[in-house]
Amino acid sequence: MPGKKIHPPIYLYTAIGLMGILHFLFPGRQLLTTPLIFLGIIPLVVGVAINLLADRAFSTRGTTVKPFEESSALVITGVFCLTRNPMYLGFTLVLIGIALLLGSLTPWAVVAVFAVLMEVLFIRVEEAMLEERFGADYCEYKQRTRRWI
Repeated sequence: MPGKKIHPPIYLYTAIGLMGILHFLFPGRQLLTTPLIFLGIIPLVVGVAINLLADRAFSTRGTTVKPFEESSALVITGVFCLTRNPMYLGFTLVLIGIALLLGSLTPWAVVAVFAVLMEVLFIRVEEAMLEERFGADYCEYKQRTRRWI
């Protein structure tokens, strides 16, 4: 469908698949072994929790979670006090957790590329839209809250 944008969860699922492929076909150096790989559960669970909390905050305020759609409310409470982009941070933490669970070197390349893609394709665009929509309120929020962490 022309003009249809790919949403961040598709990038996340693709990244997870690529991490698995790289790990099994081209693992590179094994960085972690059992039981240390299980440390990956921590960022994975934290990432999922951050995403659920951010989604709930959007839902409570009655605004869209979808990129490129106009927000009807500026959400700056809850996890949005810690980061302006909790969903992208959460997705990245999920990938970090998976990379740790896999234990090999090559999945980390996917984590880095994913973070850069989220920054370029979504975060910059969304922040420009929010600044245009909410003006000084958003600029004040940007001054006191980090983009990632």
